[in-house]
Amino acid sequence: MDTARRRGFTDHLEETLLAILMGAMTLITFANVIARYVFNSNILWALEATVYLFAWMVLLGASYCVKINAHLGVDVVANLVGPGARKALTMISAFACIVFTGLIFVGCWNYWGPFANVPPIPNLYNDWIAGPLGLGEIESRWRDQAWYEVDSVPMVDWLRFIEPVFNEGESYNYIPRFIPYAILPFSMLLLLFRFFQATRRVIRDEQTLLVASHEAEDDMDEAAARAAGEKV
Repeated sequence: MDTARRRGFTDHLEETLLAILMGAMTLITFANVIARYVFNSNILWALEATVYLFAWMVLLGASYCVKINAHLGVDVVANLVGPGARKALTMISAFACIVFTGLIFVGCWNYWGPFANVPPIPNLYNDWIAGPLGLGEIESRWRDQAWYEVDSVPMVDWLRFIEPVFNEGESYNYIPRFIPYAILPFSMLLLLFRFFQATRRVIRDEQTLLVASHEAEDDMDEAAARAAGEKV
């Protein structure tokens, strides 16, 4: 895969996944309505599946909004200062967002890890502070939870190849939790990537703020200007 194709893939990753998730939610909900009102039946796993799909959409939407600069925020101070100070404030905000998202990613990975039977990211306190300074360590509660299943979404046959790896050859009746929970570290890693991209745009003066203007008048004027340009 060349650089252009790889860039195109990452540029449209959220849109593709969000479209797939929205389509899946629509199909499952529609099928459940038909089952209930036409066949007087019910798809027992439909509600849980749509909840997971909706959670995936929300978490992916966070990085998507960073990519298109659609997050709302308070820009009063930034608008009161000159371009140089505004860029400095934006860089401070970008650094804070990167650090915060990195910490959230570590937490998400360490929460998801036991369900996938993968090792955790080293504990910041235990490994970098308590050990060198001889302080008391926080008890680690890491244990294998790969056998945990969701409540009602049945296991599909084409995924049973994971059973020898994650469940010691035992069959899953329902899909293991590490599959829907995988969106936690994945979405935070993608969000971190988008913040790095936004920071690079700020450095190159391609973007002024990390948040969009939330003034309705500005948004309407901008939309009207785009519409006028398209007509011309």
